[in-house]
Amino acid sequence: MGLFGNRTVTVPCTIEIEQTPESLHAHVTLDSGFEIEPGDEVQVHDAPTSVPYGERITVRRTATVTRAGPLERAWTKLVAHLELTELYEVSFSERRKL
Repeated sequence: MGLFGNRTVTVPCTIEIEQTPESLHAHVTLDSGFEIEPGDEVQVHDAPTSVPYGERITVRRTATVTRAGPLERAWTKLVAHLELTELYEVSFSERRKL
């Protein structure tokens, strides 16, 4: 694997999609305890895109994970940290100008 990463791994996954009055969500869980790290990209193959209202489906598919290299991983962590610090600038205290 190079500095920018290009190693790909194909892993089985489980997709759960629910559209009910209680919940609207879609989750993908990679099998085998496969861990995604900062900068990695995941592409799920042949995934369903919707489910009729009031229903929930669970399907098995495969996903291709492209691993980030050390440089991409470091860059992703840095950018995420900088974006997070922007939230610190938000203040919820009441200020009045006279």
